[in-house]
Amino acid sequence: MASKAFNGERKLHVVMFPWLAFGHIIPFFELSKFIAQNGHKITFISTPRNIDRLPKLPPDLVCSIALVKIPLPRLEGLPENAEATMDVRPDDVEHLKKAYDGMEDDLTRFLENSDADIIIYDFAPYWLPPIATRLGISRFFFCIFNAWFLAFLGTTKALINGLEGRTRHEDFLVPPQWVTFETKVAYRLYEANWILGAAGTNASGFSDTYRAGKAIAGCNAMIIRHCNEFEPEWLKLLKELHQKEVIPLGLMPPHVQDTGDGTNEAWMSIKNWLCSQTKESVVYVALGSELVLSRDQISELALGLELSGLPFLWALRKPAGSTEEDTVELPDGFEERIKGRGVVWKNWAPQLKILGHEAVGAFLTHCGWSSIVEGLTFGRPLIMLPFLIDQGLNARVLADKQVGMEVPRNEQDGSYTRNDLAESVRMVMVEGVGQKFRDAAKASSAMFGDKELHDRYLDNFVEYLENLENKP
Repeated sequence: MASKAFNGERKLHVVMFPWLAFGHIIPFFELSKFIAQNGHKITFISTPRNIDRLPKLPPDLVCSIALVKIPLPRLEGLPENAEATMDVRPDDVEHLKKAYDGMEDDLTRFLENSDADIIIYDFAPYWLPPIATRLGISRFFFCIFNAWFLAFLGTTKALINGLEGRTRHEDFLVPPQWVTFETKVAYRLYEANWILGAAGTNASGFSDTYRAGKAIAGCNAMIIRHCNEFEPEWLKLLKELHQKEVIPLGLMPPHVQDTGDGTNEAWMSIKNWLCSQTKESVVYVALGSELVLSRDQISELALGLELSGLPFLWALRKPAGSTEEDTVELPDGFEERIKGRGVVWKNWAPQLKILGHEAVGAFLTHCGWSSIVEGLTFGRPLIMLPFLIDQGLNARVLADKQVGMEVPRNEQDGSYTRNDLAESVRMVMVEGVGQKFRDAAKASSAMFGDKELHDRYLDNFVEYLENLENKP
């Protein structure tokens, strides 16, 4: 570090370096703003296009947060102007990781010429900790996922060595042996392909688990979007597995601000429709901006919503890497048949404002951690349709808490039917049957949406940084 400790008279200089996915970039950005609000200097580093796509900084933080652009090397296999996962198809993300590794020299030069005290980084830059260590910069690995996902993967050594011996699908269908408390956290057979793929070397030359393992091995401490009020035993387990200090940041619930976009045409159109619906009668459907569904998956989802007989608002955007010519194919006649009862919104949707509207009664979600936090912040019961990464594990935990239910799937291939989807929607939404889900979700909102509680976690982390001694 540039000095031995924060003495109350000097600003800390904290560098942020997230992975090139907006599901990662935004939590890093929110953490940046919180640290800056406490009087410290932030340098937020990403690629030019990603920096330009960030939300506007609040006027009072413009002088405290420097947005630094490092070009992404052009590589074969990456479309022109592709700088984030939302710009590429899933099969090309491994090429994006290789390009990200190409930022190493420019980032090193920046750090060598800076007065950085601390760097907070993501899972992908396995090469960064040794550089920061050489320069005497304190290092924090920021896991934007929750504790059970990371703990499920095992020790630091296991991550680096490809999950050490767990090479079969069956190895991931039950809780790992190091989880000594009762839990339902395990993958389904159709989900295990993802985790086996994450442990395998890809076109970037390194596996995702190797990257994460090296990122953890080289950090002073891990910080994570989790809290002691929800599944706290996983935090203790993480510390045991990695022999590192684990600092929870709280759940970082969203704060809905009136940013002056109330006249925005998109929101006004959605709001007018929601205001015409009965209180808590609408199912809000959003499966993330990067999930690529097959034609059959889209069709069964659409027909299931139709069969449910309930009002719905479906935020359906083109999947990651789509071109102008690409279209999302819905079943023939579907939009005509559901006109008046359902809305398929094919552009960006203001999710927080939608979830906060009183007409919304449930949230059909892919179970990304940010989406879960957002849904439960507003007390919306969940209809869970997970697909990738941590999503299945999240669904198991939340189903066990009875804040919603998971749509039944074929264990072999993960397919679901319109009938099962319609029944799941009705089970959560219909008066009487779904009351336990709605009551549990509303009860959870008292903790998930407690901004004061979660801000205290962030305050504690800032205080921790301020009290750091020189630990290269």
